[in-house]
Amino acid sequence: MTSLASPAGHLVHGMGTEWEAPTWPAITADDAEKALALFPSVGALTDLRWHSPRPFSAATLVQTTRGVFFLKRHDHRLRALDGLAEEHAFIAHLAANGVSVPDLVRTIDGASAVAVGDWRYELHRTAPGADLYRDRMSWTPFLSLDHAHAAGVALATLHRAARGFNAPARRRQPLVASFTILPARDPLAATEDYVAARPALAAFLADRDWQRQLAPLFATLGDGLSTLLAEQAPLWTHNDWHPSNLLWADDDSVATIFDFGLADRTCAVHDIATAIERTAIRWLDLGQGADDAIGDPAAARALLAGYATIAPLSRADLTTIVRLVPLVHVEFALSEIDYFTSVVADSASAALAWDGYLIGHADWFRSAAGQDFLRAIDVAANDR
Repeated sequence: MTSLASPAGHLVHGMGTEWEAPTWPAITADDAEKALALFPSVGALTDLRWHSPRPFSAATLVQTTRGVFFLKRHDHRLRALDGLAEEHAFIAHLAANGVSVPDLVRTIDGASAVAVGDWRYELHRTAPGADLYRDRMSWTPFLSLDHAHAAGVALATLHRAARGFNAPARRRQPLVASFTILPARDPLAATEDYVAARPALAAFLADRDWQRQLAPLFATLGDGLSTLLAEQAPLWTHNDWHPSNLLWADDDSVATIFDFGLADRTCAVHDIATAIERTAIRWLDLGQGADDAIGDPAAARALLAGYATIAPLSRADLTTIVRLVPLVHVEFALSEIDYFTSVVADSASAALAWDGYLIGHADWFRSAAGQDFLRAIDVAANDR
């Protein structure tokens, strides 16, 4: 086999609308051969068919003598083997309970992830469905209301299957959607604890009056939220529910769910609110002169309607979802800043994540347009 070099001109999704040079170099044929040697059941590499544009890791479709597989590589500072084992155990539980997820390939010793130098690799068999959104940026809305409805159906199916998976919350690591701030009666104090436990994040925020920025958001958007969340049952959830983490069938239903990198123990309404926040607002258009038109409550309503066909939502659930949506991104935004400061030393992206993502998104929900968006969802909930 001719060794394939890292593809010339390979670009990945940036924090905005532009494609960027990758932080993590593309997987080469030499890289792939070293990793695949630890998974002897998949045969020998014959080709690299596609390189993922996702920015936080490197991944490629590998053709081997025994089929096509999805090979994903992480820096060891981002994912340790035991960190990958946490999400892989959740994937295995879902598969055992009837959810279509990619099948993990294991080593002879039964491991689902391997180390090659400073890299950590996982390998998945290809799964059914078309990757319709694979080149679309994050926060890209659904292509249709049918897709939004189908995504709601699939999310409810996942939540039902997740019951009984009683692993504790994941250990501290970058880029995980943990659940410690919003359930706290004093979310600002909980944020201070979160920051203090992450030295690079704390150093980034040291010169910012960040408590003064967050306090009014918690006061206006989060008042009473902890009481509502206390009524919700803990559940392992996906936490990154957007259309490019789904594979699609010809009838517009969801064929496969993938990318559980942010999965953690939260609750069902947190996952639903995350799905709405990620898919029903065109965040990449924020600040471009039409902020009053970026919300799509019809997409949110379609997702909720699809969910309710599998798992009906109570009035309390719906109230909690609407209250959660404006702040549901806060903890992951902090985790993202921790990644940009502790792993890749990208202060510009860290600043954009704080100012544009964490603060900017929450501020939009305090605007007239944001409040209209929330009311539109709430009215639809009342009409159920």
